[in-house]
Amino acid sequence: MNSTALLTAPVNSTLKSMTVPMTYGLILMMSFNIVDTFFVSMLGTTSLAAFSFTFPVTFTLISLAIGMGVGVSAVVAKTLGQDNKELARQHASVALIVSAILIYGLAMVGVWLHDVIFSAMGASTKEIELISLYMSPWLFGCLILIMPMIGNSVMRASGDTKTPAKVMGIGAIINAILDPIFIFGAGPIEPMGLQGAAIASILASFVCCVIVFYRLTISYQMLGWGYRLNQVIDSSKKLLAIGLPAAASNMMTPISSSILTAIVATYGSEAVAAFGVGGRIESFAVIVVLALSMSLPPFISQNFGAGHYQRVKQGYFSSIKFVMLWQAAIYLILALSSGYIARLFATDPQVIEIITLYLLIMPLTHGFAGITILSNSSLNALHKPMISIGLNIIRLFILMLPLAFFGGYLGEVTGLIIGVAIAGGLTGLIAFVIMRFHLHQLAGNTNLSSQSNHDIALENSK
Repeated sequence: MNSTALLTAPVNSTLKSMTVPMTYGLILMMSFNIVDTFFVSMLGTTSLAAFSFTFPVTFTLISLAIGMGVGVSAVVAKTLGQDNKELARQHASVALIVSAILIYGLAMVGVWLHDVIFSAMGASTKEIELISLYMSPWLFGCLILIMPMIGNSVMRASGDTKTPAKVMGIGAIINAILDPIFIFGAGPIEPMGLQGAAIASILASFVCCVIVFYRLTISYQMLGWGYRLNQVIDSSKKLLAIGLPAAASNMMTPISSSILTAIVATYGSEAVAAFGVGGRIESFAVIVVLALSMSLPPFISQNFGAGHYQRVKQGYFSSIKFVMLWQAAIYLILALSSGYIARLFATDPQVIEIITLYLLIMPLTHGFAGITILSNSSLNALHKPMISIGLNIIRLFILMLPLAFFGGYLGEVTGLIIGVAIAGGLTGLIAFVIMRFHLHQLAGNTNLSSQSNHDIALENSK
């Protein structure tokens, strides 16, 4: 889909045509986690628990990349909405360099504080040894793993969601092929266990890197060089004004997940393993919401830049209605198949029991979680990242962690899960109220603008 279509084509059909390919791509990309989890689970409960500990740390870096992607998408899409392709190219080029520096810098902090971080999360000495097998190659190869996400954001800002979807799909397929080879060994390749899972992901992502940067440079001509220092500073300021708050907002999730993991760890490694599986299945269950959260921001940003505020409002509310209905259907599927899914990923009876409980309770509020996700991405697209940060603080630190702690105190693991689910529902309601207020303000601006134009026309006719 070209940039003009985002400003002129019917709203619902435009969002559908952007979201469907992103959904397919995300389904395959999410299989990265599902496939990794499935094969690692075959190594035993200890390895699965160790792998589960890695998620908050890896997602911290991924969250930084997502935040930078949000920044470049918002800035580039708004600039394209203002019909300035050359400036959009400048913003995209600077964004990739700045993102690479920030991401790799944070990764090296992770290398330095590796044992301290995982000890604080409650991992045992044996688990830390296993975690290191996965995290060492992952951290050093993080640019290969993460930079395609930034490049895909540039393409989505232009209205193209099909190419990023294909890239994610290709990476997922290659990862699924390489995982068993490197984890369990094949031919001349020795079994590598958890380290093999990381290496397989890096090799798969390298192919994605080559495709993304070829498309950006040759097909889209969205990367340029030789910009003056003042241009680099200007683009960096615009990117970081949205990207850093968005990254900070996203990084709150793995930080709070680390604290939550520490709480869960008090109930044993079986609980940690079960939550690791449940979290990855949960991310798969909200995949359509995640796809919509990637296609909605460029739509909003371009129409925001062009002054089409009613289209912004219509796009958001249509998305919310769809998400609530969709997630209700997904809950029914998960509730009916929870036992089967649990037995697919675990053999330990206690792990199976906790996974089943997780899938019966947590998805009840996924519709409200969808409202939160779409509201956050929309606020960033409207260049209001600080409000998005405030919403995430409420969600994670004011609601989720306290309710999880007191839920666990009152009802152990079951109470903890219920507490997290309640926090998701309450946050969704708060997010809807906040977003509704800001959209009505935009609609008011449209009405005032229309009234002003009408008054000018009447004055000129006199």
